[in-house]
Amino acid sequence: MGMRGIRLGSVLGIPIQLNWTFLLILPVFAWIIGSDIATLAELVNSVLGGSIPVDPLTVGSMPWILGFSAAGGLFFGVLLHEFGHSLVAMRYGYEIDSITLWLLGGVASFREMPEDWKKEFAISIAGPVVSVLIGIVSYIAFRLTPPEFGAVQFVLGYLAVMNVSLAIFNMLPGFPMDGGRVLRALLARKRPHAKATQLAAEVGKTFAFLLGMVGLFAFSPLFILLAFFIYIAASGEAQQSTIKAAFQGVTVRDIMTPGEQLHVVDEETTVAELIGRMFTERHTGYPVVDGGGELVGMVTLDDARTIREIERDAYRVGEVMERDLRTIDPDADAITALRTMQEHDVGRLPVVDDEGNLTGIISRTDLMTAFNVIQSRGGDSSLIQSGSTSELPRV
Repeated sequence: MGMRGIRLGSVLGIPIQLNWTFLLILPVFAWIIGSDIATLAELVNSVLGGSIPVDPLTVGSMPWILGFSAAGGLFFGVLLHEFGHSLVAMRYGYEIDSITLWLLGGVASFREMPEDWKKEFAISIAGPVVSVLIGIVSYIAFRLTPPEFGAVQFVLGYLAVMNVSLAIFNMLPGFPMDGGRVLRALLARKRPHAKATQLAAEVGKTFAFLLGMVGLFAFSPLFILLAFFIYIAASGEAQQSTIKAAFQGVTVRDIMTPGEQLHVVDEETTVAELIGRMFTERHTGYPVVDGGGELVGMVTLDDARTIREIERDAYRVGEVMERDLRTIDPDADAITALRTMQEHDVGRLPVVDDEGNLTGIISRTDLMTAFNVIQSRGGDSSLIQSGSTSELPRV
């Protein structure tokens, strides 16, 4: 899953980001911890067998200092947790887009997730293992800290308890949480990856429903929000897996609108003429070519709408078109085209060969039409792969 944020820098080549929701949740966590410092200190003493003096922790501004220290330490542990996933993935050769801290913790965004169950198992289990190790190190430091440093003991004890607790919670089968991904990996040992994803997603959605019910009865907005996120993410990933399986072996060339069937415009076409063509030809985007037929841009209905109606006869396509184009090779996988469109929020991609020639165009409509045809044939993509694309309607 991708997520935008404020870039802080990079570690080992992995960009580190803060989503704006993190800036909201950090002080909230600090306030929750600080406002209940006495109860939490007693909990740490009880669980870890400590003897932290509680009264000094409740004096003056100390609860809020401890709140921010503990919350900051907790999110730093979450960051290390995501590094655990990322470093194992990098060891297998997978590219990491970023690690982002946000409202519900951390997200490591991978360019591609492995379908080999052993690799997915190792990547998924790495995060909880790191959290447990952080908990153990924090516990050892808690034991080694002299009693007179009660505030330090509290933070270390809190981090020991919470990191182990988070590792246990993450291992629950709430796909796409770590436990859900471990479940999918185990299910994929003897099943196709898409089928394993569907089963893990169903378990994840059931878990989300139960978590949401607990949140309602416990009056916990965080649990309800987490349940909603898990349900939506599980549904989305199951859908992505189904699409990927359907497009197995299908290339851009198989489903694109070929060059000889393309409707194109030139740079000198007026915006008024462009909108007229869009109405009569029922297209919302056109490749723009120069006098020699070379691709120079793309123009869409949204581009045309930036010009007021009374001025559209005066403006040319060359003045409103997009020149910085995302293109794709005709032999690229169809699923790669879909990912590129999603990543860059575009509805169509010009298809350009190795020599830079425009050979076609592929749109989300082309992809979804091909997907529907494949699904109607029981997931058999042989019609598409054989090049018999004349049956696919063009929009």
